[in-house]
Amino acid sequence: MAANDARQQKFNIEVLIRSRYPIIYVVTWEEKRVIDALAEIGGRLGKKIYTWSCLTGLINHGLAGHPSPKAGNSASRDPITALKDAAEFKESALFVFKDFHPFLACNNMAIIRGLREIAQDFTTSFKTVILLGPLLNLPPDLEKDVTVVDFPLPGTAELNALLENAARELAANPKLRLDLSGDAREEILKAAQGLTLAEAESVFAKSLVVHGRLGVEQIPDILAEKRQIIRKSGLLDYCDAEVRLADVGGLENLKDWLVKRKLAFSDKAQGFGLPPPRGVLILGVQGCGKSLCAKAVSALWNLPLLRLDIGRIFNSLVGGSEENIRRAISIAEGVAPCILWVDEIDKAFGGMGGSSTDSGTSQRVLGSFLTWLAEKRSSVFVAATANNVASLPPELLRKGRFDEIFFVDLPDDGERRNIISIHLQRRGRQPGNFDLSGLAGAAAGFSGAEMEQAVVAGMFDAFYDGGREVATPDILRAIIDTVPLSRTMEEEIERLRNWCQTRARPASSPEREAMAASRLADLPYVEGELL
Repeated sequence: MAANDARQQKFNIEVLIRSRYPIIYVVTWEEKRVIDALAEIGGRLGKKIYTWSCLTGLINHGLAGHPSPKAGNSASRDPITALKDAAEFKESALFVFKDFHPFLACNNMAIIRGLREIAQDFTTSFKTVILLGPLLNLPPDLEKDVTVVDFPLPGTAELNALLENAARELAANPKLRLDLSGDAREEILKAAQGLTLAEAESVFAKSLVVHGRLGVEQIPDILAEKRQIIRKSGLLDYCDAEVRLADVGGLENLKDWLVKRKLAFSDKAQGFGLPPPRGVLILGVQGCGKSLCAKAVSALWNLPLLRLDIGRIFNSLVGGSEENIRRAISIAEGVAPCILWVDEIDKAFGGMGGSSTDSGTSQRVLGSFLTWLAEKRSSVFVAATANNVASLPPELLRKGRFDEIFFVDLPDDGERRNIISIHLQRRGRQPGNFDLSGLAGAAAGFSGAEMEQAVVAGMFDAFYDGGREVATPDILRAIIDTVPLSRTMEEEIERLRNWCQTRARPASSPEREAMAASRLADLPYVEGELL
């Protein structure tokens, strides 16, 4: 999709130039890529290309060393002088001003006035001013005179061309190998989406230098490059995919749903007519594996996991919070496909539907997030978790925001055995040496987090008792000494269960799934069709 967007935006820019739009503001991090596209457009339209920066002044893009349209005018490093030179130039031309946004942000009225006069004069000429920069800083004075275009990051086609070029260069070097067999090419390209061409080229080269090859095994290196992008933003956290789906006890329905959508971002799935999954909301009792599942999706799908901390979004400056949520969303879309994890979304957005004491900032932030959830086309899968469904705004729960809403209840007997076994194995113990059935029976009403702490507490007791090996009685004693959350918050958990009974899908409930299958089997059919 991104490649199509880039081609479409190149076409749009050419249409604007041919339609004599005087000033075009192109927002992009990829300066060279856009200038190359403009040079291609200029060649077709018979227009000269001049580029400006505060270091070089106004120079002819096709003639290195030519100082400016007015030969010998070295003063064109000054932006006002450069604008005057462009205004006085008589031939058909494109004037590309690099990194011009700082001059607009400081509200320099001489520069603003110069651009406004150019906007008036260039509508009847064959000249166009193109402002190029990574940030959009547009004073209100210029809103009616400037046309803004967002130039997307490279898509699959452009990244694939980069790989093909690397393959040709490596053909003569037997020590370096590019493994693009099977689905490797698609996996590498998917991992590289969200990087600029320069970033992708650098990380491909790094993998070849370090490992001597570039294949599926080097995808973590590509994802690590995305970590740098996230870290610089300050609004999102990049989380390592340390949790596997096998580390999550129980929740088989939720696991099955996630496994079936593992290839949803592939070209094969899109060719089949499947849209990328939008997201999942996981409701349930605290400590029962909701956040663990959100983390496990990253390892299962081999996608970067970004954590959105709503606390970082809110800013004391007027309009700052709204701008932060837009930036966070933009960054997530920039590194897509990815997983955006919103942990405890009930605490982040709970209670925002009513009156507000912050002049409506919270509601505007929520509104921006909800609108994006409903209308997003990017491959950003939103994994949200919540404990208290009563505090969630109803707009967040309606269909269209998430693909599915799952309810995670306290684990049953079989799931408790599985969870205790996982935590024993994680700590180097053989589950077969323990009475798992007895421990699971004693831990009825325990969450996964509480059972983990019981295992840890039993190991502490054994270690304190002369460093002997932990045994079943140690863990059993810790279980007996624990008052589970299901007992202290029994009423709240029961209310949550009642709410989710008809509004959410159980993450693990074989009995309910069997009941649903039984009801389906009882429905009348005629030649495979429901009556």
